[in-house]
Amino acid sequence: MATTLHNGTLSPEGLSASSRTVMRHYQQQLATRRIYTVISLVIFLVILAASLNFANAANSGKFFERLPYFFDFMKTFVPDSPLEIFRAMFDLPSPYADGSLKYNYVADRVYITDGFYIPHFIYQLIITLNIALVSTIIGTSFAFVLCFFASTNLVGAGLVRWVVRRVMEVLRAFPEIVVAGLLTAILSIGPIAAIIAISVHTIGALGKLFFEVVENADMKPDEGLRAAGANWLERVRFAIVPQVLPNFVSYALLRAEINVRASTIIGAVGGGGIGEVFRLSIGNDHASKTYAIIILLLITIIAVDQFSSWLRRRLIGQQSFEFGRGAA
Repeated sequence: MATTLHNGTLSPEGLSASSRTVMRHYQQQLATRRIYTVISLVIFLVILAASLNFANAANSGKFFERLPYFFDFMKTFVPDSPLEIFRAMFDLPSPYADGSLKYNYVADRVYITDGFYIPHFIYQLIITLNIALVSTIIGTSFAFVLCFFASTNLVGAGLVRWVVRRVMEVLRAFPEIVVAGLLTAILSIGPIAAIIAISVHTIGALGKLFFEVVENADMKPDEGLRAAGANWLERVRFAIVPQVLPNFVSYALLRAEINVRASTIIGAVGGGGIGEVFRLSIGNDHASKTYAIIILLLITIIAVDQFSSWLRRRLIGQQSFEFGRGAA
């Protein structure tokens, strides 16, 4: 007994009654899934169109009406010479200097000694990287401690776990830029507000990732230590931490990449660093400075991503990145 293919569908010729019933049910399910897929796609497109229309109506200048003029700004926002980008990046004298701040790159130099200076944009970039680094260290440290008290397999489903998880939810509920904007009004403009804002969000985000890793840990070592009379702290230290530490490091490095981008954005609202000078440069129509900052940011973010990926591979092993690729 065999089935035959007619016009792309299976024909139940020669099948038993039970086989025909199974095939009929399968074809009905297939048709139902296709209908649901079409309906879901239509609903998605309707919601997307409605959302875009609402955003366009709320925009101060209609997006679709101004779209033809998109490249007008780019045509006018160009440096006098490609070399001006290089001069702005390293605070070199400009042949176009006319006494204005637009071409006075030398005045921005940050002198370490009388004969040695750090270019202004690179100095601001160092501030941004420092914000990201300090925030990652602070956030990871607190998340590491809190995650064990949020794990059901270590503290049960009691009050402690509930309180710690709610605290983490509150910490990650608000975007970093919102917290930074509030803190700059209280603590004044500068990196401190950015460090606090990013650290708070990092604690909440990493804490959730960390306790999920802890809850998936093998509890057999914990049971063995419990039988040997070890206390809770000893069980966590010797049974859980060795299992979860590679994943913790991987998540922390990934969060460091995110924090570099976040510290750049927060700089635009008064958090200091390269984001602040980028906002000022583009606002003052300083094309050479703006493109110099963009190039520095691209190089830095790519370098941080590559270094983080390399370090994670070294720490947790290449085989962890081969999952799903068919590697032996």
